[in-house]
Amino acid sequence: MSIDVTVPIAVPAAHRAAAARRGRWLQYLTIAWNSAECVVALTAGYLAGSIALVGFGFDSAIEVTSSLAVLWRLRRDADEARREAAEKRTVRVIGACFLVLAAYVAYEAGHALIARQAPDHTTVGIVLAALSLMVMPVLVHLKRRVASRLQSGALEAEARQTRVCAYLSAILLAGLVLNSALGSWWADPVAGLVMVPLIAWEGLEAVRGRTCCDD
Repeated sequence: MSIDVTVPIAVPAAHRAAAARRGRWLQYLTIAWNSAECVVALTAGYLAGSIALVGFGFDSAIEVTSSLAVLWRLRRDADEARREAAEKRTVRVIGACFLVLAAYVAYEAGHALIARQAPDHTTVGIVLAALSLMVMPVLVHLKRRVASRLQSGALEAEARQTRVCAYLSAILLAGLVLNSALGSWWADPVAGLVMVPLIAWEGLEAVRGRTCCDD
């Protein structure tokens, strides 16, 4: 993944404050959506025995954690000294969340393939993945605008995590549909494994502190 290089430009305090408020509301919306998504995905995934759906549910829980970290970062935006320290901590929290998720999905998907565990059909999971695929790109667009206005690598990293969620929604939807329509039992754990490199790469980039806003 290429990392954009941007030159910091001073942003008027009033504009920063307005962007920070907009960013907080976007995080509240993300937390509400992902909390509901987490409960539905985990419940439907456990009932159907779907590794990809359970992994998607944990991704939603991790994104809630990341959103809480970003809220903490945004509340320190007015103080330039505290802002820089909060920025670094938030990026690394988000990266650690990515890596935990990648390890979990890899383990569960690998175990399902070895044990040849076939998930049941889950209409709820298919609908959830389709809805997420529509909602996530909109949130990504709005979050990246705020990240650009605040010149925040932490907010950009969290927006990328939301973008990963959109990718995972597409992968999850494909796996669930293949399993339901064609009886391809392997499609679900394979979909989970396809998620792993994408999740892990984003995690490593964040843990290293590499963001789009680095000089």
